[in-house]
Amino acid sequence: MERAAVAAGAIEARPLVDYTEHKTDRAGTGEPEFDRVLGGGLVPGALVLLGGEPGIGKSTLSLQTAMKASGKVLYVSGEESPEQVRLRADRLGILGPELLILPETSTEGIVRAVKEHKPDLLFVDSIQTLHTPRVESAPGSVAQVRESTAELILAAKPLQLPVVLIGHITKEGAIAGPKVLEHMVDVVLTFEGDRHHAYRILRAVKNRFGSTQEIGIFEMRGDGLHPVTDPSGALVGNSDSRLSGTALAVAIEGARPLMVEIQALVSSAVYGTPQRSATGYELRRLNMLLAVLEKRCGFKLGASDVFLNLAGGIRLGDPGIDLAVVAAILSSTLDLTLDPKTALCGEVGLTGEVRPVARVEQRMMEASKLGMKRIVLSGLVSKGPKPPKGLELVRVNRVGELQKVLF
Repeated sequence: MERAAVAAGAIEARPLVDYTEHKTDRAGTGEPEFDRVLGGGLVPGALVLLGGEPGIGKSTLSLQTAMKASGKVLYVSGEESPEQVRLRADRLGILGPELLILPETSTEGIVRAVKEHKPDLLFVDSIQTLHTPRVESAPGSVAQVRESTAELILAAKPLQLPVVLIGHITKEGAIAGPKVLEHMVDVVLTFEGDRHHAYRILRAVKNRFGSTQEIGIFEMRGDGLHPVTDPSGALVGNSDSRLSGTALAVAIEGARPLMVEIQALVSSAVYGTPQRSATGYELRRLNMLLAVLEKRCGFKLGASDVFLNLAGGIRLGDPGIDLAVVAAILSSTLDLTLDPKTALCGEVGLTGEVRPVARVEQRMMEASKLGMKRIVLSGLVSKGPKPPKGLELVRVNRVGELQKVLF
């Protein structure tokens, strides 16, 4: 009993105020957008889990980052041969002499290589291919993924070695393997986008060392991923030649304002049952907005097909684009073109009210930067930040007022 008391008292509780903030120097990866999402770079000893759909570009991003990072980098390839990795590296056009490739799926072999070569950064592609003899199950199983990650943590933390793990995802979009995997690592990143479009978004789901409000935007080209410094300009394109059914939304994705083109097509249902389709936007929210338009504005859309698309293959969850979605649907229904210099941002409620959105000042600055002359906002807040010079502020209280304002 006494020995248990001594053991329990080996670590004493202390007031939190006695502990001072410990600032850790971050190591840049050479990819500005990757560093932005991480919060400024990699923290020594941090484990980063990168997930995404097959073919979205996870391996390309990892190899590209590994080739640009300073210091010695060990790249563990459990899915591809060294020759395949070399082909991708030649396509990317950057090949540093300090990049080591290790075709290994055994965690024991990886730990030996880490102790032998003492790298400054470790990439593992992918965690689902690793196995450890401590667990009698197939690679990719729940037990193998959990135990393999635990062994990498035990090896990397004492050496202050940052590790980037690539993870598969399920058909529902969640990272494959046990949920505890996301709890074990320090940072969880998702790489998303449409494989048929060029743009990709890197976002943080979890970050123990920084904010989860930052996103990184890349463009996939033949020679790899390129950072997009002006995403709004790339997503909007030539706004002077738009037809009916398009509207410009000012969204906030992470900490970054984006101008996105919303495209809608409303047509008579040919096969009796009307179709509802949304690309880059939540389908249930689209159905809710259609119900609001029918109930509060008198638009009979129950017998019409409605298709919605966010140009550029980008996906947004910001409710502030509701007003632009409604405007695009009204434009297509009435076959009237919206003013190409008008932007919209506002959340639409079930009663048809246009609710205010967060960070209005940033949205207005982004609209002004892209040459917008007018921005439509919620009128439920009487006071707010003043618009930039040359940008007219138009407020609406209800969805029913939108038709009069726009057309």
